[in-house]
Amino acid sequence: QLQLVESGGGLVQPGGSLRLSCAASGSPLNSYTVAWFRQGPGKGREGISCVSLAGVGRRYADSVQDRFTISRDDAKNTVYLQMHYLRPEDTALYYCAAGPARLHWSCLLTQEEYNQWGRGTQVTVSS
Repeated sequence: QLQLVESGGGLVQPGGSLRLSCAASGSPLNSYTVAWFRQGPGKGREGISCVSLAGVGRRYADSVQDRFTISRDDAKNTVYLQMHYLRPEDTALYYCAAGPARLHWSCLLTQEEYNQWGRGTQVTVSS
């Protein structure tokens, strides 16, 4: 059974950077598509980025395009989310999710694609 644990969240000032990590255990991550979702205060869960097998395909929500970068290191069974130019509206609980790869060259930001979820790491952007 694949298990996911997120880390790297915290309090950061607007304009700052953070790198989130999603560490997998129990199963190799290299056959899964992996995504990051977030849920801000009073908001629904939003898919913000995903990465396909071997990092071939990546997708970003418009809200984070050009500021966030997703990457994966299958040797370390870990997926990362590098976040730059953080804004107060990025404040949220960030979740890592994995699902059996159905698209080798691409990935989707819909929750239904993912059946394994971590518990989340909190990111707060505030001065």
